[in-house]
Amino acid sequence: MHERNLYLNRITPFIDKPVIKIITGMRRVGKSCFLKLIINHLEKNNTAKHQIVYINKESLEYDFIRNHRDLYEYAKKEFNTESEKKYLFIDEIQEIETWERAVNSIFSEGKVDIFITGSNARLLSSELATLLSGRFVEFHIFSLGFQEYIEFREEKTADYEKLFREYLKFGGFPAICHFNLDEETIYQYVNGIYNTILLKDVVKRNSVRNVSLLDNLTRYIFDNVGNIFSAKKITDYLKSQKMKVGIETVQNYLSYLSSTYAIHKVSRYDLKGKRILELHEKYYLGDIGLRHALLGFREADISGILENIVFLELKRRGYRITIGKAGNREIDFIAEKEKKRIYLQVAYMLHSRRTIDREFSVLKQINDNYPKYVVSMDTLFGNDFEGIQRINLIDFLLNPDL
Repeated sequence: MHERNLYLNRITPFIDKPVIKIITGMRRVGKSCFLKLIINHLEKNNTAKHQIVYINKESLEYDFIRNHRDLYEYAKKEFNTESEKKYLFIDEIQEIETWERAVNSIFSEGKVDIFITGSNARLLSSELATLLSGRFVEFHIFSLGFQEYIEFREEKTADYEKLFREYLKFGGFPAICHFNLDEETIYQYVNGIYNTILLKDVVKRNSVRNVSLLDNLTRYIFDNVGNIFSAKKITDYLKSQKMKVGIETVQNYLSYLSSTYAIHKVSRYDLKGKRILELHEKYYLGDIGLRHALLGFREADISGILENIVFLELKRRGYRITIGKAGNREIDFIAEKEKKRIYLQVAYMLHSRRTIDREFSVLKQINDNYPKYVVSMDTLFGNDFEGIQRINLIDFLLNPDL
């Protein structure tokens, strides 16, 4: 089992601290394996096996735990004879009805360190946040970044360009590293993930009746990665495909998809007015492999694909992200965390004066002193252009300190 030190290093300081650890993320990005990594960490530090209780709601072994009462009774039975510190791990907890009541009660009684995972953003709904106010911390797990992909592939070659072409084509779901890297095998596996998300996490959970409409909307989102659009624009497109749909339904479906982490909404920020704009956002995918499995890999769409990869890398590094609006121009990403801010433009190749002017000129309009970058696939000879840094995309992905 591969160590995912990026996340392990983040959660370790909270082990044995009086907060519930909530681990979120899309299906099949490695949340279950991450729980096992934490358990391994505890056992290496002299925690006995009998101190650890692990519940996997994707296993039929725990099918009897249906609601908060079942969960509470099972946990109390497992814990009642031991006075030592205990550790409770619950995988895919959203499958347990009103689970938060049991978790809150167990936590309040002390002596139990709780770790839970979920594949739905509603784990942190306002109601839950109120119930567990000040008692939880969230850790979001993403699919593999390029550095992790290299480690998981365990290839002796240092041919990063070859490995990046694979990553670009297949995405970063951890399990694909165990398969033969051919399109039919990988895309069949990823299609299975897509169908589970759509049918179980969206249709079943939200009682969606028009599955065909949902599928078409999802395909539209996937096909427009990196493009700005609105719910009205999606509605107009679906109507042009002879589908009867209203804006409210589109907004609901987008919300359902976002709650599974299959898509991420990114708002626009007006640099001049210093405010978030309510219309015309972008959506990026939780893993680019989802798009290729559904629509096929299309070289012509490389710009949006690269944007998606950079977006996910920034999220892995803990940045909050908006799209910048500077007059009538767009900045691909404004990324912020703590007191740090960076501006990024993403391009495939800076192969013409027109492309260079387009990518660099909008950054030159920004008058503050925060770092500004243009990231591309070019092999660079000199990485500074009028104070704006040029970075090769692979170098960017392999440089966690940015």
